[in-house]
Amino acid sequence: MPREREGSRSSGDSPSRAAVRAWNTRPVTASTTRPARRGRPGYDLESLLAVAVKVFNERGYEATSMEDLSRRLGITKSGIYHHVTGKDELLRLAVDHALDGLFEAAGEATAMQGRAIDRLEHLVRRSVHVLVDRLPFVTLLLRVRGNTKVERQALARRREFDRLVSALVEQAEAEGDVRPDVDPAVTSRLLFGLVNSLTEWYRPRGGMGAEALADAVCKIAFDGLRQSPE
Repeated sequence: MPREREGSRSSGDSPSRAAVRAWNTRPVTASTTRPARRGRPGYDLESLLAVAVKVFNERGYEATSMEDLSRRLGITKSGIYHHVTGKDELLRLAVDHALDGLFEAAGEATAMQGRAIDRLEHLVRRSVHVLVDRLPFVTLLLRVRGNTKVERQALARRREFDRLVSALVEQAEAEGDVRPDVDPAVTSRLLFGLVNSLTEWYRPRGGMGAEALADAVCKIAFDGLRQSPE
């Protein structure tokens, strides 16, 4: 994962819009352009990654060895190394998949016209969709603690995302649409704490769909967040 970068900012850019641009224009590295290679039948990189993420969530990343992954996949360790350089690359690919979805949602929200409160609600809705669509990956992202370089890079991107949310909350407060008696940073943490808590109990099978879930989150969150008219 690339390090945090200073994005070029025009004089009319808001901090949140410039930050999204910085992440969306990250240079392509050799690892991202490496052509897909054929592995054993049924195990391309995508399916291998899905199994690895499941094992990481079950056992914990640090407690999972390449031997554990080899046994679960039913292939040799060399079969895994055919696709990735090691366990750390699997983690990087997994957390990037979750984070890229969140930053895509943030890019949509900052590009929208209109009031900040509406863009904030759009970001929350889209983030719920990202969570539902990429549930195992987001679950793994929320469990990283910064014990490795890959984890620290993931946490740096999470903090950048938090700053984007806080900037929207601040703007909505300045426009008079968000109650001013709670610090914007606290509001953003509580708001996305609600979204992130879905990983603890939401299960796609037999549960409500992403849109119904997003409706429920937004009703609970924004009814309390919006400034009541005098």
